Amino acid sequence: MNQEATVEIDNEETRESLTALDRCDVCGAQAYIRVELASGDLIFCSHHGNEKKAQLEPVAVSWHDESSKLLAR
Repeated sequence: MNQEATVEIDNEETRESLTALDRCDVCGAQAYIRVELASGDLIFCSHHGNEKKAQLEPVAVSWHDESSKLLAR
């Protein structure tokens, strides 16, 4: 039986927004991306989130991306 994982791209602020206190799990920079996995959440800066997207997307439950905040002024 072959099941495909469905990734929900969450661009709306339906979950709690990331704040300046949320730090990237890789480098410690401000986090803008939250990846929900069955085993828990990972948070990344925009750079590392985009770098790891191809690897994590197939297993992600949801992908919450607030990197548009970087361009907002």
